[in-house]
Amino acid sequence: MGICTALLIFLAFGVIMIGFGSEKKTYAAFPDEVYYMDYNVYNLSFSEKNELIKWGFEIFRNTSLHIGPKQKDSTQIFAGNNLACASCHLNGGTKPYGAPLIGVIKRFPQYRGREDKIGTIEERINGCMERSMNGRMMPEDNAEMKALVAYMDWLGRAAPEDGKIEGQGFMKVKIPNRSVNLEHGQLIFEKVCVECHGMDGQGQIVEGEGLYLYPPLWGNDSYNNGAGMTRVITAAEFIKSNMPYGTTYDQPLLTDEEAYDVAGYINQKFRPTKPNREVDFPDLVKKPVSTPYGPYVDSFTEEQHQLGPFQPIMDYYLENHKINKSK
Repeated sequence: MGICTALLIFLAFGVIMIGFGSEKKTYAAFPDEVYYMDYNVYNLSFSEKNELIKWGFEIFRNTSLHIGPKQKDSTQIFAGNNLACASCHLNGGTKPYGAPLIGVIKRFPQYRGREDKIGTIEERINGCMERSMNGRMMPEDNAEMKALVAYMDWLGRAAPEDGKIEGQGFMKVKIPNRSVNLEHGQLIFEKVCVECHGMDGQGQIVEGEGLYLYPPLWGNDSYNNGAGMTRVITAAEFIKSNMPYGTTYDQPLLTDEEAYDVAGYINQKFRPTKPNREVDFPDLVKKPVSTPYGPYVDSFTEEQHQLGPFQPIMDYYLENHKINKSK
């Protein structure tokens, strides 16, 4: 099981499986056969390797207990908030279009524009530590880092050699050719999101455990403003196929426009500031159009990069830099 989120990082930690397809198509079949594997770590037999995998899963779903604010050894605190890896990577990292981690190890080393270099999986995890977890880098030889990598490696045991699977990342949405409507976004939030995250957006805590059942969407204990989820397009893609809780890619509740507006509404709220964001994307031409902070290589305002319309920015990069940007 685990804790699942509902919206943006907006999730719930959990391991609820998506329904398999039937002739009536109540739910479509999984988009890739790898999703039919057994990903329950508790079915693993006892061995040193399997115990490391189980430990990685425990860190993955209860991050704050082991490498976050609830860790009593201050030298082992790397996550700065009480979110978990499971907050973005749903169902233990096995949900289609819920940022699944199946095969991710095989996709590294990997080039990333934010650093403008080839990076390792450990560097990618540390990117999450510094941004989504609003914390600091974890040494690559740290026992918890090795456990997380072991768990991810085990998830990808049936993935193809290149690690690419259908349903990786988030589901694409058609971005409206207009600015975010914040008033409409607030209406969607109050109609759909408050049941889990509350009117104040601060989520729900499991009584007696101090862990989030549904995490905060903004405020001091949420992801910082350097995280990928602060990009409206990225957040809208996540929301469309995963939120509210229980939504699946083949049975979305929100329209593209609703996901777009509520993503913009949430990301206009206060959250921690990521230090040194200005050094992100050394090659500014590669910066996603909905990155909410400068500098930019174009003349569009920071407000337009945050709230759109994004089509004019995309057109600019296509015309002037021959780059067809989608986020």
